[in-house]
Amino acid sequence: MKRIMFGIIAVVFALTVTAKEKETKTGNDSDNTATVALSGTVYDSDSGELLVGVEVKIDGTDTKTYTDFDGNFSFENIKPGEYKLVANYISYKKSAETLHVDASKNQVNIKLENSN
Repeated sequence: MKRIMFGIIAVVFALTVTAKEKETKTGNDSDNTATVALSGTVYDSDSGELLVGVEVKIDGTDTKTYTDFDGNFSFENIKPGEYKLVANYISYKKSAETLHVDASKNQVNIKLENSN
């Protein structure tokens, strides 16, 4: 009986150690993936006025934010790649812009046209 119990404990211990090693390796791999912050400013295309409260969304995701009192927005921890940003604001035409984001290109200015 002691041998069976010892065998079961040894197997459980071995499986736990193996699972922990895989988890650690996976965690290290994800740490090597660089992310960037994507930021920008939204303003009126005619007057140049900074627009407050504009919804800016990364198309195809649930990720969205709103511009602050200076018309600025930002997204943190974005993986480099191609994204479509959609800006939507009352009384303005919706704007959609596709851009490639990486460490050297992570700023965008969005002009919204009045819908009148």
